[in-house]
Amino acid sequence: MELKLVSAPAGSSALQDTEADALIAVAAQTDGPVTGALDALDRLTGGWVQEIRASGEFKGKAYDTIVLHRPAGLKARRLIVAGSGKRPDSSEVRRAVAAATRSAKSSGARSVAVVVPDDSTAMLEAAVEGVILANWESDRYRTKHDSLPLQSCTFLTPSQADMAPALERARILAESQNLTRDLQNEPPNILGPQALAERARQVAADAGIECEVLDEDRMRQLGMGSLLAVAQGSAQPPALIILRYTPESATDSTDHLGLVGKGVTFDTGGISIKPADNMDKMKYDMSGAAAMIGAMRAIALLKPRIPVTAFIPTVENMPGSRAYRPGDIVTTLSGKTVEVLNTDAEGRLILNDAITYAKRLGCTHLVDAATLTGAIVVALGHYYVGVFSNNDQFRDKLLASAARQGEKMWPMPVDDEFRDLLKTPFADIANVGGRWGGAITAALFLKEFAEETPWIHLDIAGTASYDEGKQFAAKGASGIAVRTLVDLALNW
Repeated sequence: MELKLVSAPAGSSALQDTEADALIAVAAQTDGPVTGALDALDRLTGGWVQEIRASGEFKGKAYDTIVLHRPAGLKARRLIVAGSGKRPDSSEVRRAVAAATRSAKSSGARSVAVVVPDDSTAMLEAAVEGVILANWESDRYRTKHDSLPLQSCTFLTPSQADMAPALERARILAESQNLTRDLQNEPPNILGPQALAERARQVAADAGIECEVLDEDRMRQLGMGSLLAVAQGSAQPPALIILRYTPESATDSTDHLGLVGKGVTFDTGGISIKPADNMDKMKYDMSGAAAMIGAMRAIALLKPRIPVTAFIPTVENMPGSRAYRPGDIVTTLSGKTVEVLNTDAEGRLILNDAITYAKRLGCTHLVDAATLTGAIVVALGHYYVGVFSNNDQFRDKLLASAARQGEKMWPMPVDDEFRDLLKTPFADIANVGGRWGGAITAALFLKEFAEETPWIHLDIAGTASYDEGKQFAAKGASGIAVRTLVDLALNW
């Protein structure tokens, strides 16, 4: 999609002269007078904006849209006003623009123009991201499509400053999130562990970063018995993907950020097999891995000042004749032993070896992302990512990034008293802790291997995909956590 930037200060004719299938503006839910570009649009359309607000037809509620066809005074074929709610910050503007973009696409628009609400770079970036994210669809494998992608978008900003760098930053971030969504949505017969490794190689080559893939033999030599146990039931061999970004200029800091993503390309549950209902959604069990690949692409192009390395263990969890069993005891890379009580608690078994390896390779801070537990969905629904950490300062830094990027995340406890639920007389630790506090005991299992290294665990099981389409997003993959992880690196 071609992106253009036009300066449209107050009093200019840019709003009137812009040609597009749809001109998009954002309005907050407020009783106050219309100002700025909305006031100009109101005058150009003969008071239409004021009229729809006064009549109650449009109140500015989040993601509501209203369309004026063939607006008098404008060259655009449609004027779409989208509500940003009572708190019209950049995250709400992003979604409002996305909702309006999807409305335009559904009516056949191929070109849109967006009126940026103010002259800040944050609002421009939100608008750009909203359009690009809304342009993504989950229908790659359909022979007929409900709507065609946009071909061009013009952004009308009241600023007269050079906003091109902000537009480029937003484009990179949104396209990286869409890359993650593409990977998440791939069917498991097409994207197995080896195919995911090949995709990672391609992304690394395009972005100019290093990619290394450890094969089964190398992982066995290293002693990754936990990861390999999960993989042994599948005919598809596992891999540990390593993506390395090194900043161009050295800094005084010794910090090295490690990103670890769960890459189970399909999860049957293994011997502890899942119910048939909704098992098709287990293609999303590699969403943490996809998030790390998308984040590393953006990091490589946006160039933070610290080194960042991603570790992506990828397997398929199948109930084959060689599958690991409940009752097995496996030896991890750390040397600790794990009793397997449930083979459907496999994510933590591949993550622990990756976490240990990341520490061995010099990572000083770790963030893992995984569709780890159904328990987090019970706790936080499909709205918030569960955030677990052994370091409050590090956790707060990540939560600040999440807030800036409009990704809802909520801190969860990792109290040591929950650790007793993972005790077993037969090994150092069990891989499950029973019914209660399942998301917490899963996080505590990982904490055991992070040890003293500052570490954050993101349980994205409830937020990795949309079961139904949203006003602002297509059904399917969400690309959650990409923006937060990139912001964390850029603002280190």
